Amino acid sequence: MPDLENLELRVKQIEERNKNVEAGKAWETSLTRRGLIALFTYLAISLYLQAIDVPNPWLSAIVPTIGFLLSTLTLPFLKDWWMKNIYRK
Repeated sequence: MPDLENLELRVKQIEERNKNVEAGKAWETSLTRRGLIALFTYLAISLYLQAIDVPNPWLSAIVPTIGFLLSTLTLPFLKDWWMKNIYRK
């Protein structure tokens, strides 16, 4: 019966790994992650623009931040299109 115990252990390990993979995928596509990255992007760009004396750095940093958010909205669509039309295995 050691083989059965070994098999059960391996199945449990695979199930645990799958849970971690699913959680990672959920995080990658979550609004929380996108919002945090947008916030950090905005702050970093604002501080940089302020450091190089760009007029209205806090207002000017909105444009690249919105660009980032728009890119995150289109990427899932483009990924699906790529998988359907380009990646044909």
